[in-house]
Amino acid sequence: MKRKYKVIIIIVSLLLVLFVGAGFFAGNYFYNLALNPNTDKSAVLDAPHNSIAGNPKEAKEKEESEKWFKENYQDSYVKSFDDLKLHAYTLKNTNETNKWAIVFHGYSSDGSQMSKYAKHFYDTGYNVLIPDARAHGKSEGDYIGMGWHDRLDVVSWINNVTNSDKNAEIILYGISMGGATVMMASGEDLPNNVKAIIEDCGYSSVWDEFSYQLQEIFHLPAFPIMHFSSIVTKVRADYTLGEATTVEQVAKSKMPMLFIHGSNDTFVPSYMLNEVYEAANVPKEKMIVEGAGHGSAESVAGDSYWETINNFLVKYVK
Repeated sequence: MKRKYKVIIIIVSLLLVLFVGAGFFAGNYFYNLALNPNTDKSAVLDAPHNSIAGNPKEAKEKEESEKWFKENYQDSYVKSFDDLKLHAYTLKNTNETNKWAIVFHGYSSDGSQMSKYAKHFYDTGYNVLIPDARAHGKSEGDYIGMGWHDRLDVVSWINNVTNSDKNAEIILYGISMGGATVMMASGEDLPNNVKAIIEDCGYSSVWDEFSYQLQEIFHLPAFPIMHFSSIVTKVRADYTLGEATTVEQVAKSKMPMLFIHGSNDTFVPSYMLNEVYEAANVPKEKMIVEGAGHGSAESVAGDSYWETINNFLVKYVK
């Protein structure tokens, strides 16, 4: 009888070792797929539900804004809390102003891709700062922060502006991962210089977004892969997927916020808008753009997109 129990214990132990080993193998694979900046992201970005259609009508505006951007930006740098050299593009308005828009790009992109948005803020009378997120563009880093550690980088960039312009009136704008970044930053102790925050198609948490993508792309449930991936992320990037929650950060915010989302977004599902909007206990507005997919609210809504933003900001920025 004792031998029988011993055999059972050995078999169970071997199965447990295999389960844990397979779990960490899968966790490391999905970490590299999602958060290692040096691995191919096509499995995620080219998945059918994640495809983002371009608008040929925007080609001329894009060409003009990129030309303007290249002719007018200056490079800026700060040190992050963990000693990374972070880069941003600065566009000082030719009309002297204390108004600043800090603009944050999305996943697997970089600041130079935000020229269209930057020009709109510039033309409205703002100086513009466009950071490259850690591990993106010209910024250092060996992992993608998904907005979590980036929220502290936002604070560094805010301080960079206020150090040179103590009377700065700052608004934060972000799209996709940049939207999550500004929402996560909203829960930090931001200076009074920050007047308002605008997010476009940000997610409710990293855990929720990755769980959604895991199901949509690989048809796999969150358990146990997300749990192993979170452990791997803690070891390799020093944060867990569960702690990187936008909802909890927004709940601590003291800043007026405008939430924007496309109704047909299948990259960051539009139901996440309601979660972050309901969490906010500040003056808030939301704009749902019917028929817009991920990151295309501005393209679909056209002038009304910027009218909504301008009408929101005029309440909080002089």
